[in-house]
Amino acid sequence: MSEKDPKKPGTKKPTLPPGMGKKPTLPPGAAKKPTLPPGMGKKPTLPPGAGKRPTMPPGAPAGPPGGDGASVPTRADFSSDQDVRWCPGCGDYAILATVQRLMPELGVPRENMVFISGIGCSSRFPYYMNTYGMHSIHGRAPTIATGIKTSRPELDVWMITGDGDSLSIGGNHIIHIMRRNVDLQIIMFNNQIYGLTKGQYSPTSEVGKVTKSTPFGSIDHPFNPIALVLGADASFAARTMDRDPKHMKDMLKQAHEFRGTGFVEVYQNCNIFNDEAFFDFTEKATKSERAIFFENGKPLTYAGGTKGLRLNGFRLETINLENGNWGIDDCLVYDETSRELATIMARVYWREDLPQPFGVFFRENRPSYDSQVNAQIQSVIERRGKGSLEDLLNEGDTWEVS
Repeated sequence: MSEKDPKKPGTKKPTLPPGMGKKPTLPPGAAKKPTLPPGMGKKPTLPPGAGKRPTMPPGAPAGPPGGDGASVPTRADFSSDQDVRWCPGCGDYAILATVQRLMPELGVPRENMVFISGIGCSSRFPYYMNTYGMHSIHGRAPTIATGIKTSRPELDVWMITGDGDSLSIGGNHIIHIMRRNVDLQIIMFNNQIYGLTKGQYSPTSEVGKVTKSTPFGSIDHPFNPIALVLGADASFAARTMDRDPKHMKDMLKQAHEFRGTGFVEVYQNCNIFNDEAFFDFTEKATKSERAIFFENGKPLTYAGGTKGLRLNGFRLETINLENGNWGIDDCLVYDETSRELATIMARVYWREDLPQPFGVFFRENRPSYDSQVNAQIQSVIERRGKGSLEDLLNEGDTWEVS
């Protein structure tokens, strides 16, 4: 006899034996979530760097900060995972922090930034930037930076150096990058000492400086970095200090906006081997009297506006703006496009009778080296074609040596 089709009308649900069809009763504790071994069930700990947004390859498109789906970059985006290995209290920390805070404001994708350094305490800088970079060889950072910018003009190149690295073994290279006017930024950390090699006198150390290498005092006349680069026909020269991050950031930003070699000297305190070298200019008690912060198109005043500088012939002199003999109209109005004024201002260097100048000394717009090289290459290609390396090697007189 066939079973009835359950779908047909009149079909009844079969009667199950007693107890069947009910949810079974579990043993005591069986309904509870089992206890896992310690550590299991938690979100796994990822290795350092895992889970972060990967760094894009060079040239990859990047949306503008704050654009569709793009987060606004912060200082943290430009800070690497490397431990910063400078002495506690070193002025280098302030410079690093200022640069990292500036980077998000520039609107340049991280993958298009390159930091090149030479040798010295300051030259550890590329390790601490979450960008491309190279810790190169002593004094030769200008050559590598020039090559990168010329071959990859779309990159934003920063060169990091110190007074010893750039003005001693690198002196020849620094003057040529100045005259060529390569479109990049140079930050020169000037602490007037060799810090990495433990305290020898440097090209900017003052006469009489007692160090391990000058136990009876240095007899060398020191370099004046701003005067030196102006003498090498620099197109942009500025000075700032580690203990004034706001001013430093402004100087670095102006150097970046400039199309050419933007040279910025930073007075940087080495608290181990040359502590307090610049305290006259950087500390609150003496800063207003011993430092003058000048701007293009504004009169030269300092000490809270109670003193000014006037030009007497070719020399600057201090005038008192409170005694009624002089007024602000007697102060020199600075013109950063005047090489002559820049030279006069640059020579105000460790003078007891005049404040030390900080600001943009000189700015001159002229074609950059890298743009001219690439324009020249393109011009030749248009006239003669791309050419062939094999044809070049085989043209003219050739010899086969067996």
